[in-house]
Parts: sequence; C-alpha cells; structure tokens
Amino acid sequence: MGAGPTGESERGESAPRRRVGYWCANGHEARPSFALDAEIPDEWDCPRCGLPGGQDEKNPPAAPRTEPYKTHLAYVKERRSDADGEAILAEALERLRQRREII
Repeated sequence: MGAGPTGESERGESAPRRRVGYWCANGHEARPSFALDAEIPDEWDCPRCGLPGGQDEKNPPAAPRTEPYKTHLAYVKERRSDADGEAILAEALERLRQRREII
C-alpha cells in the first residue's frame, strides 16, 4: 500500500479550496473549507455547541428560541376556554344519555 489514506491515489487532485470563518453567539469559531466555486452558506452550525454561526464575528446570529414541550392538553387549553370545555362535555354527556334511553 502506498502512503496516504486508502483510495487517495484514485481520487486525483482535490479541488482548490478556501476556508470561511463562522462565529456563534458563544464566541466559538468554525472554519469549514469549501471548493472555490461552491456557494458559501450564510450560516453554519457550530460544531462545539450547535448554535448557528455567521460570518460576522461582531454580530453572530441569535440562538433559536426553543419552545418547551407541551402536552396535548396544553394545546387544547390554548384553543378552548374552560367554559368551552364544559359546554362540549355537557353536550357529549347529553348524547350518551340519549343513547342509553334508546337501548
């Protein structure tokens, strides 16, 4: 086997590359490399903390706001008031009582 990683000789020359600096809100810097003709993304996820990084060291992107986990009941309570819930329950109970009378 020759020197270098397996398969390196079959790949030929690598494309000319450039490194681009990205900074996250925690001050970490990531410097991924891109082919010279590649489109450079505006943001790059920080490999240390996962926050988005931008190319402006003084103005990194803000950390995304994460919503806390909500139960199904929490979502229902956002859409319906207690009075709505009471009315729906009363209607459902009335339907059940009418079904029992038929049977």
